[in-house]
Amino acid sequence: MSDRPRNGARVLGTRAYIVHVHFKDRRGSDRASERAPAARLEEAKGLAAAIRIEVVQATIAALDRPHPGTLLREGKLAEIGTEIEALKPDLVIVDGHLSPVQQQNLEKRWKTKVIDRTGLILEIFGARARTSEGGLQVELAALTYQRSRLVRSWTHLERQRGGFGFLGGPGESQIEADRRHIDTRLAGIRKQLSDVVRTRELHRAERRKVPYPIVALVGYTNAGKSTLFNRLTAAQVYAENLLFATLDPTMRRVELPSGQIVILSDTVGFISDLPHELVAAFSATLEEVKQADLIVHVRDVAHPESAEQKADVARVLHDLGVGYEDGAAIIDAHNKIDLLDADARVAVANRAARESDTAMISAKSGEGCADLLAAIDRKLAAGRATCDVRVPIADGATLAWLYRHGHVIERRDDDDYAYVRVSLAPPDRDRLKQRTGSRVRVN
Repeated sequence: MSDRPRNGARVLGTRAYIVHVHFKDRRGSDRASERAPAARLEEAKGLAAAIRIEVVQATIAALDRPHPGTLLREGKLAEIGTEIEALKPDLVIVDGHLSPVQQQNLEKRWKTKVIDRTGLILEIFGARARTSEGGLQVELAALTYQRSRLVRSWTHLERQRGGFGFLGGPGESQIEADRRHIDTRLAGIRKQLSDVVRTRELHRAERRKVPYPIVALVGYTNAGKSTLFNRLTAAQVYAENLLFATLDPTMRRVELPSGQIVILSDTVGFISDLPHELVAAFSATLEEVKQADLIVHVRDVAHPESAEQKADVARVLHDLGVGYEDGAAIIDAHNKIDLLDADARVAVANRAARESDTAMISAKSGEGCADLLAAIDRKLAAGRATCDVRVPIADGATLAWLYRHGHVIERRDDDDYAYVRVSLAPPDRDRLKQRTGSRVRVN
């Protein structure tokens, strides 16, 4: 059997029992757990499927409040323990947060490996990272999370086989690593990532000199961002019906209907209960979203909890300071309309009509994608201001730049200068001044 399938994740051959923990009175729970428990259980199964884990049983544990030592109460512990004894899974995935003590106590009680939602998501990210930067970011998150956990959970401190060893079972060969070892590695990773941050800022500075507006695709995991990215750019970014199929950001040029060139950026998918260790570790990558001139929020409108997924993404964007409430330029792309029946499609269209800056699309078939590009064009143009520019006739590069990035309203030439009245977005006006200095007069 191959060690890695085509998508970069390991073939684990692991059988898992999944428990989604639902707090009936919502105490001891975060906002994400207010969503339908059945939908959350299905999402947990999807996370397991993302790294080819076979789910042998999945159940919902409804609680009034968490037990400090085991999270679950005695009756549910015994019920699940009986099923575990009969099914003999390789591990139990608790779709919720476990303290180190709770994790250890559950492993002793059920006599099998136990991981929580954070550990599972980190394992997925460890298997998905393809670039050295992505690998460093995930390793930083995994080490930060694991530092407070049982060292015996580890199988290694290296990443050659993908993932981070959270799925290893009792009896495996394990490395005894003390906190000094972990802290040394953390310091090294942070140093390398600080270099990444400086490099990214240099790249942004270069893009401002040879500028194109940045359009960032964001959305809940598996909403279709990479499929849309491939559709609009003719790229070959990996896209499959798996959660977190894309981890590392990718950027490509796209020409809009007006002829303006933009840079389209495909980013990592968001998810409810996204581990804070990952948000912190991926700050350099998420900075690309903060620097974008326009955000396209790709939504899976065929999903039964599309509205809840939008709320999850909106919270992350708001935390970054670029959310709906922060006045950011955002377009909602209502994706997967090809999966809707006629009545559902009309309902989605009616909802979209009541909202500004929306487009109904199918990234898979291409339907509506031309309308989305037109919407991007309009949104970028909405903030433009008219200015008068005097350009030396010999400066053909700047004249061509004005035609690519702005809407030329009027032009007249004399022997020495071209006098151009052009509509430019504020960032492009600033970029023009940086690009040309005193050679070009901008009123």
